[in-house]
Amino acid sequence: MLTATQLSTVVNEALADPPPRIVLDLGGVTFCDSQGLGTLVVLSRKASHAQSLLILTGVGDFLLRVLDITGLRSALMIRNGAPTD
Repeated sequence: MLTATQLSTVVNEALADPPPRIVLDLGGVTFCDSQGLGTLVVLSRKASHAQSLLILTGVGDFLLRVLDITGLRSALMIRNGAPTD
């Protein structure tokens, strides 16, 4: 809720000249509400339209459960482990 706008701004700026992939390290995320989930889905779609991949890394158990409950886990690319880029 507090950082969704900042996240959108940064990703949208990166998509101005789309890289092959954008990696978001969510290791520090301890809470995610519907606004945060919606932001992740919208940004993933924008990246896809720009022929870029939005990859989530460091996704903790809490967020994985939320994504499972909401059915959004399959809509997002998740690669757990340390971010490579």
